[in-house]
Amino acid sequence: MSTAAVTTDAIRRHGFSGRFVHWTVALSTIVLLASGLGQLPLARRYMVDTLPLLGWSSDFGVTLTLHYAAAAGLILAVTYHVVLHGLRREFAILPRRGDLRESWQIVKAMLGRGEEPENDKYLAEQRVAYAFIGGSVVLVIVTGYIKVLKNLGEFALPSWLLWTTTSLHNLAMFLIVLGVAGHLGAFLFKANRKLIPGMLSGKVCSQYASERHAVWCAQLELGETRGSSQPAAPDAERP
Repeated sequence: MSTAAVTTDAIRRHGFSGRFVHWTVALSTIVLLASGLGQLPLARRYMVDTLPLLGWSSDFGVTLTLHYAAAAGLILAVTYHVVLHGLRREFAILPRRGDLRESWQIVKAMLGRGEEPENDKYLAEQRVAYAFIGGSVVLVIVTGYIKVLKNLGEFALPSWLLWTTTSLHNLAMFLIVLGVAGHLGAFLFKANRKLIPGMLSGKVCSQYASERHAVWCAQLELGETRGSSQPAAPDAERP
């Protein structure tokens, strides 16, 4: 695998906007899941509300308020993400043809069977995960909006629509949990752990980047983004 000539100790992988969206979505999702389960009401059924500091978990008014607040945070983060990167024309995270095959190749390499392909800024498996989790988040937002309309009492929605919406809403949350579990499970592989600092400080080790993300590093050396002759976007610049 070829490597890019990187002279700094760290490379800026994510700017503030990327980290803001990541952690806002993560926190909102956790609160949405906890408050949503409390409304089922699982907290009272399994006596979760008897545990220290969790008495609120069976209070419908509290869990509903938390659910709406977390939903607002999630919508804010998603809207900000789509608008900002759409205006900047930053699409490196979007899935590409062959990503499933390349993801399997990467997994086999981490298990000691073969070598990884030369990777761009994002691994193929990250692009697949983005599409899976992103699609599930959009579904939970759309169905959640319809459920809010029902709670307003000013809209007479047919029973079949309410049943379908609720079913899809629950399915979307299950898919999000599944996607997040897979996302976190990826860090069981040692090769992926050097990506963690990127979501904390925004930077990753330059040696790791040059060895595993040779295509991206080559683009930094040329001062251009993938498929464009324009200067690299702020989130991809070297510090």
